[in-house]
Parts: sequence; structure tokens; C-alpha cells
Amino acid sequence: MARTLKIRAHEIDGQVIVKSVINHPMETGRRKVQKTGKKIPPHFIKEVIVSRNRRIVMEAFWGKSISRNPFLSFQIPGRKGDTITISWLDNRGNTDSASAKVR
Repeated sequence: MARTLKIRAHEIDGQVIVKSVINHPMETGRRKVQKTGKKIPPHFIKEVIVSRNRRIVMEAFWGKSISRNPFLSFQIPGRKGDTITISWLDNRGNTDSASAKVR
């Protein structure tokens, strides 16, 4: 699978500000193909895990209501040089992760 995750992280006064975009279709299973009328099967991220220096700092459990290509932004304690890793798992078993050094 192609790289689906972009992360940027920078530190201000002991707080690391993390911004991330996950490229994912996030289908609810309720939309239909116009020509055939068949429903598009659900395909959504169900779990996101954020680690700082290999220690989990956040876990999010998502559902069908999250928009396509979700943008994730949050703040955690940290400093320059820390490694932030974000990984996700979708309802079809697809997964991806990416890391970024805090600047």
C-alpha cells in the first residue's frame, strides 16, 4: 500500500504540536454507486495509536462518521528530538504507520 500518512511535529515551550493527515476513503457503507444503485461497502479507520519515543500517549477509536482523508491535530508534552509515531488500522485489516522527529 502506498504511504498514506503525513506527520509534522514541532515543540513550543515543552509542548509538542502534532499535525497529521491520513489519506483514506472513509466510506460509511451507506453511499450508492449512481449507475448500479449498489451500496459501496464500508471502509473506515477504526483505531489510531500515537506514540512518543515508543510509549503510547493516545489511542483513538473511530467509526464511520469520520470524514475522508482525516486531519488530526493535538498537543502532548515533549521536546525537540523526540520521535512521534502514528499508526492506524481500518475495518478491512489495512494498516500504516509513520514517524517524525520533533523540530
